[in-house]
This record gives sequence, C-alpha cells and structure tokens, in this order.
Amino acid sequence: MIGLGQLIMTGVSGLTLTSDESEFLEKENIGGVLLFAKNYDSPAQLAELVNSIQKCRREYPLIIAVDHEGGRVMRFKTHFSQFPAMMDIAKLGSPKICYHVTRIMAEELSSCGINLNMSPVCDITNNPNNKVIGDRAFGIDEESVSKYVSSAIRGFQTNGVMACAKHFPGHGCTTKDSHHDLPYVKKTIEELRETEFQPFIKAIKSRVEFVMMAHLQVDAIDEELPTSLSEKAHAIVRDEFRFKKVIISDDMQMGAIVNKFGVEDAAVKAITAGSDIIEYRDMEEAQKALAGLRHAMKVKDLKNEAVMARVSRITELKQQYLSDYKPIYIPEINKKMGLKANQIFLDDLLERIAQA
Repeated sequence: MIGLGQLIMTGVSGLTLTSDESEFLEKENIGGVLLFAKNYDSPAQLAELVNSIQKCRREYPLIIAVDHEGGRVMRFKTHFSQFPAMMDIAKLGSPKICYHVTRIMAEELSSCGINLNMSPVCDITNNPNNKVIGDRAFGIDEESVSKYVSSAIRGFQTNGVMACAKHFPGHGCTTKDSHHDLPYVKKTIEELRETEFQPFIKAIKSRVEFVMMAHLQVDAIDEELPTSLSEKAHAIVRDEFRFKKVIISDDMQMGAIVNKFGVEDAAVKAITAGSDIIEYRDMEEAQKALAGLRHAMKVKDLKNEAVMARVSRITELKQQYLSDYKPIYIPEINKKMGLKANQIFLDDLLERIAQA
C-alpha cells in the first residue's frame, strides 16, 4: 500500500534476525531498524546482522539507527571508542574537539553498517533536577548548546552517518521522564523561542537530516495533545523553522504515549500530525502500528497524499545517502575500529576533562 512500511522503524529481538523478522522487513518494505545493546556482541557480529537486515531491502537500503551519544547512552560498548558525556566534552570549550569526537563515532558506526545516529541531543539542561537529560546535553544555555550541536552534526554527516536533532521542542527543562510518564513544559511560547528552540534552529541551519519529536505536553503549543502527536508542534518545525527533511518520532512505546493512547491510534495521530517515521523498539508493536495505519487509510482517516508525501521525503533521503550501498565486508572493519590514533585522542581527551 504505497510504501506504508517505509514510515516504520522497528527494533529486532537479538544478535541475528529470525525468519519472522526477515519476513516482516521484506514483505512490508519496512523503512528502518533501530538497534540496541541486545543486538550487539562484536563489530563483526553487528556487521553481519546489518548485512542480513539489508538483504530484506527493496529499491533502497533500510535506515539502520542507534542511540550512540557518548556517556551513559552508548548501545555498543566493547571495541567502540567509549567517549564521555557531551557536557563533559563541551566543558573544554572547543567545538573542534567535539567535531573530532563525532567524526570517530561516525567512522566506527559506518564501518559496521550504521547509517543514522540518534544524536546530537539539542536539549538544554536548564533544570538541575532533570536526570533524564542531564549531562547528555552540551550545556545549560542555548548559546553553548547551539555551538556544539553544529560541530557534532558536521562530524557525523561528513563521515557517512546521518544525524538526528532531538528531542524537540526541548526536554531539558522537565523533571518527569517520558520513558515512564508524560512530562509537562510550562514555558510560554516566547520563552521557548528564546531558549529551547534555538539549538534546533541551529541544527536545521547545519543541515541535519532528521529532527526527533519528543513526547512532551507543552500547553503553549497544544493544550490537547503531546508534541509528538500534535499538528501544531510539527508545524513549528516545518513552517516556522522551514525544515524540509525527515521528522521522526521518539520511541512510540514510551509510557508517555502508551499510558494514554492505543498503539494504533497513536501511530495514526503521529503520522497525521506530520511525522515521517514512527519508531518502535519491539517488532510486535511495530506490526500493530502498521496495521493501524493501514486501517486508517482504508477508512480515509489517513489520506493517500499525506502518506505519499512522507514516502517521497524518505525516498529522497535514501537516494542522497544510501544509493551507493554495498554490504559490509567484514575483514575491512578493523581498518576503522580500535585505531591507535583514536585511542591516543581519547586518552588525551579524558585527561583534559579530568584537569578542566
């Protein structure tokens, strides 16, 4: 049905694909896969998993994504350079260092077939009680965060990995964790424009390929729906910021959504609101979401032209980034992983942070 599966990003269960997972990816022409720690044992195993996922592709390869921020959010541990949190890196006052960190991240990820990193975090940690963002952000004010967002995006996207600016409209001023409950942002729209929006504007000017919508209740934007399901919130990104590329949801299985909406209903609301891709950590939930979208199209709650516009945007992205795809040749991985120069850089970085 006009490429409806391209609007879905799903997780997979383990270190290898099951036959059911392969069938779903191929039959439904799924757009992307998001990987987690449970999917990783070694670079060679990871590359083999990615190669098997890409065998399920049709015209263009799948988007293969991971949360690889540095600090406490790193899905792949052993053999990958373990960089500290971005706030620690930003304390050194050098966007150039940040660029080199993300360059190394991109080189290591792309060597294993990862083509999208769900990074950088564009939130501002302006609430000291915020534990879910905390040191994942570059700083406590919009100016410093914006400065590092730009260098991070350049480091990723000039080295073969697409970047994703998250979590719009800004998760840093909240106290609740959207993994478990719906956080509230009580700022006025003027305050949001002055602070929270600025790093996202910078990211878009830096040509970031993805913007992620957060599960937040922001009454200044929409009193009825969380931002991830709100047409008004998506309109800010599309119309006010003039972002023409891909909008992706945060994980649609988070408590902030599932505690208030059904899987199928939330999927339709997110796509109707303006998201291009909706994300699920478990394939079972992704299957329910796809069924919900298919039913919504059948009863005309989801319009053909809306789906076609989203599929077209995703296709354009894949043409630009993934059209020259080749399977990962496993023996080549060591040319990018565990490099002595990278370890020297990391050791020096950690020493400078310790002295800062």
